[in-house]
Amino acid sequence: MPLRSRLAIMSAVAVAIAIGAVALVSYVAVRDRLHGQMDSAIAGSRDPGFGLHFGDPAGGWDPNKSPCHIRGPADTTGAADATDPAHIDPNNYPPPAVGVTFYDGQQTCPLPGSTAVKGQASDLQVMNAPPGHGTWRDGVTTTGAKVRVEVVANPDPFHPGVFLKSQAYGPIDDSLSSLAWLLIVVSLIGVGGAATAGLLVARAGLRPVDELTSAVEHVARTEDLSVRMPVSGDDEIARLSESFNSMTAALQASRDEQKRLVDDAGHELRTPLTSLRTAIDLLIRSEESGRPLPEGKRTELLTGARTQMRELTVLIADLLELSRPEQAMSVTAPVALHEVTARAVERVRPRGAARDAPVTIIDDLHPWTTHGDGAALERAVVNLLDNAVKFSPPGAAVEVRLANGSLTVRDRGPGIPPEELPHVFERFWRSPTARAMPGSGLGLAIAARAARESGGIIAFEKPYDGPGTIARLFLPGTSEA
Repeated sequence: MPLRSRLAIMSAVAVAIAIGAVALVSYVAVRDRLHGQMDSAIAGSRDPGFGLHFGDPAGGWDPNKSPCHIRGPADTTGAADATDPAHIDPNNYPPPAVGVTFYDGQQTCPLPGSTAVKGQASDLQVMNAPPGHGTWRDGVTTTGAKVRVEVVANPDPFHPGVFLKSQAYGPIDDSLSSLAWLLIVVSLIGVGGAATAGLLVARAGLRPVDELTSAVEHVARTEDLSVRMPVSGDDEIARLSESFNSMTAALQASRDEQKRLVDDAGHELRTPLTSLRTAIDLLIRSEESGRPLPEGKRTELLTGARTQMRELTVLIADLLELSRPEQAMSVTAPVALHEVTARAVERVRPRGAARDAPVTIIDDLHPWTTHGDGAALERAVVNLLDNAVKFSPPGAAVEVRLANGSLTVRDRGPGIPPEELPHVFERFWRSPTARAMPGSGLGLAIAARAARESGGIIAFEKPYDGPGTIARLFLPGTSEA
């Protein structure tokens, strides 16, 4: 199901629950109110008592005859005898809305204008209750209509029994039924309106998401990473658009860097491969033609091929190192930087000694422990030392010092022009004055990468006391073991 449909359904369900709760509370409140008004009307009606005449309706009053012969209450406001039938007020019954039925345990006798209510044996318990106390219950008339009943005792000692004061539920039930249908119709209209409004709001609110989805699908289909989403505001959609733009920009930069790496690697590999192919072609042609090359020329070709193979090996190793994903602090093992630097010095020292005029390496290393990849850091230091030995003049010295996490490599070479400093850590970049020297142009890039992964920084400085260059590598850590 689409997201907008789910939102519309959820909003409709939420509104339905709210409307249902309000409707239920309203219905219960109105029902209780009407029932309370009914009870108040029954309780407030005139209580039957003395003055009701039990006897023969055609003659005088006889208390020994059937109690169903009830003639009505006497008018006690006159001066005449209250038992005189001439003074009976036929209108002095309880209000017509409240019916009164006499029940003596054997039969029920409704007052004129009332419908007989069926009595129950439990109603007679009220006869022993104090005056003015009654009980309430739901009952039915002899015709089957539901009524609300108040049971009160008959105070006449000659005719023991109870009076059942009742009022029909019919009008209240009709009103409640009408109210229930009204609430149902209003609720349905409200739920339908909420679903429609939810669908419209979801459609409008999810329009940026639809646009972002279309952009993602376009990128997945065409691999066009130049797509950018417009960003407005600072809500969730805006943050999502910014994240999408950052992702596509990072992917585009990664693709460009990968393409540049492949192009540069192809360019760098072309030179040693061409030299190797030329040397091998000359050697094969010499063998096939039966004309051996001069011994010096043959040795020169083989030496050159070995040199080119060595350069290819170094270049491929550097490319493999740079091809792995870069992650800051990918390895958090403690590394003794002074030991790593000492091993690097021992590896490079023979290279300086092999020059016509040996280049010496002077080291001054103080203990320093950092976190990172020990092999990567050692290779970075080796690359810095290789550069220093390579560009040092014959017979010069390279100074290596480690103190408080700052490793400096000082040479006495020609130095780096200021305009070239921003490019020294780029892949395959080589100074125009150094392109005739062996190297792949990846050593400093690998050193910078190792510094970043260990949380450090690397930079080149111009010394203040003479020619040369100072390579400075700083790594956070401690002088304690």
